[in-house]
Amino acid sequence: MFDTILAGGTVYDGTGTDPVQTDIGIKDGRIAEMGDLSASGADQRITLNGLAVAPGFIDLHTHSDFTLMADGRAQSQVHQGVTTEVIGQCGFSSAPARRPEDAKIMSPGFTDGMVEIDWTSFGDYLDHLDKIPLGVNVAAFVGHGTVHRAVLGDALRAADDDELDQMKTLVAESIDQGAYGFSTGLEYWPGSLASPDQITELVSVAAERDVLYATHVRNRDVHYDIGFGEAISCARAAGARLQISHIQPKHGAPDWAMEHAIEMVESAKSHGCDIAYDVIPHDWSHTRVMAIMPQWAQEGGVETVIGRLKDRTTRAKIKANRRPMWRLVLDGGWDRIVLMQSEQNPQLVGRTFADIGRLRGVDPYDAALDLLIEEGDKMAHLMWTSQSFSEDQIRLAISQPDCAIISDTLALAPEGCLKHHIGSLSGYGWAARFLQHYVRDHQVISLQEGIRRLTALPAARLGVSDRGVLKQNAWADIAVFDAEQIESHCDVEEPRRFATGIAHVMVNGVFSMLNGERTDDSGGRVLRSH
Repeated sequence: MFDTILAGGTVYDGTGTDPVQTDIGIKDGRIAEMGDLSASGADQRITLNGLAVAPGFIDLHTHSDFTLMADGRAQSQVHQGVTTEVIGQCGFSSAPARRPEDAKIMSPGFTDGMVEIDWTSFGDYLDHLDKIPLGVNVAAFVGHGTVHRAVLGDALRAADDDELDQMKTLVAESIDQGAYGFSTGLEYWPGSLASPDQITELVSVAAERDVLYATHVRNRDVHYDIGFGEAISCARAAGARLQISHIQPKHGAPDWAMEHAIEMVESAKSHGCDIAYDVIPHDWSHTRVMAIMPQWAQEGGVETVIGRLKDRTTRAKIKANRRPMWRLVLDGGWDRIVLMQSEQNPQLVGRTFADIGRLRGVDPYDAALDLLIEEGDKMAHLMWTSQSFSEDQIRLAISQPDCAIISDTLALAPEGCLKHHIGSLSGYGWAARFLQHYVRDHQVISLQEGIRRLTALPAARLGVSDRGVLKQNAWADIAVFDAEQIESHCDVEEPRRFATGIAHVMVNGVFSMLNGERTDDSGGRVLRSH
């Protein structure tokens, strides 16, 4: 007797093989049997009439460290078939933290009053998360930036040898307490302060414990090859498995940069390096507005930063920054940069900075810096997005067998305490857009291969063997959808619209979506590496 039978679906097991028409029997949260179950009994039998049945989608790169604690339902993710998120990316994680203020600064999407920060260690953080009803499973990485802050505070310098040893100890403790990997964000402060030698020492800690190293590389525009080369070099020297996050080069890189990056990866793999990568299925790039500022201008806390922005001479020096995170800024591409999240100026969300500058009668650069001042102590969460990626280069990456698909966003909801948050333009529809745009409409890869990129491939990179594939004894994380109808509805004006085409979603055998509607159940769990 099964708890549930999913009958008559077109089953894509996640491995990339051709689908088969079969039934799936689920018992005690796991897949108990696959085959003809027409004669078997079940408490619940769902007839699928040929709908696509796949492992639940695994989002290998998200920033939901805080938002899942505020609202664990993960509405934006569940509505598009996601059953597992991997948080703690780009060097940012909510733990370890020596004091609550550090956790607030290092938690993307942090908002006062939503969560009591009662943890210091990584294990404490996972314990806190474990008490929350979760719509998705959660695996967490420990971030370099967070570890740096835990040891050095906001000091504008690299760690010395003693401090580096303390950082290595924190990384080791975090992995031993359940972290699934170590991440860096070398284009951000404080990751930008760390030398390759220091990164290699920290990555060695991950390698010793056989967990993944994921990196937002130091540069993806003019010097993209230095950024990717450093990532490969550090992983090679440390003997670590490497995941290059959102590998697509940005505006400012040559047209052949993606091809060159793939050649670099393939060359290292031919010599025994374990490397893979992922892309965001969208040509929009998002980040904090503060990333436009030079490192020295971000030091000292909110009041100090605001003082610099208000001082005419210091502001001029900030605007003279030769290395803003986006080359679009240097090239004056303000018509391709859009405000994505602002607590103090929500009426401007969705407008380009060219428009905002005209509305305010100021240079778009000054408009951006003025918005930071107006945001006050929330300035670190002022977000913008730009058309910085090339569609052709995204397609080239997706055509490679080692390329996973990620959201690089936050688990959110259009109602409740997170209703005003936004993580990216495709946050509510990244997986749906991938299956719609790149798989169905443009046939860059087949549907079975597309499903593998969302399931078995990220599971293998993460080191999880009982999720990401539909097989006997695997956890029943399952997405059922109409491959001809799945669709994203996100755009600049309305980024908070749910995807459509998903019929059912199961997490650990619990329906989080049934007949196209979100249920009141949340069967997700915190996954721990040890």
